[in-house]
Amino acid sequence: MVGTLAACLARIAPFYNLALVTFAIILFLKLFKIKHSKTVYLKPWGLMFIGVAIYVVEQLVTVFDQAGIIVASKLIFPILELFIIITFIYMLLLQREHLGK
Repeated sequence: MVGTLAACLARIAPFYNLALVTFAIILFLKLFKIKHSKTVYLKPWGLMFIGVAIYVVEQLVTVFDQAGIIVASKLIFPILELFIIITFIYMLLLQREHLGK
């Protein structure tokens, strides 16, 4: 039973992740459409949006791989996660630099 439950959760989790990320993307788009003053620093948010977009690509590859539409290499997931981490670290460094000014 435990193995079956884990297999079911592993199969359905990417779909739930895509649904939640869709909500996050809608919030990002609303954030970028708002008119801001010149004191608002949005560049880190743009980089976070890029990281989320890479995450969406990773989840779509997972879903397509599970459906048998594509055959994903084992190397693609660590590369995508590396890009996500690099984007987030760069975002934090930009924010730190901006706060230091």
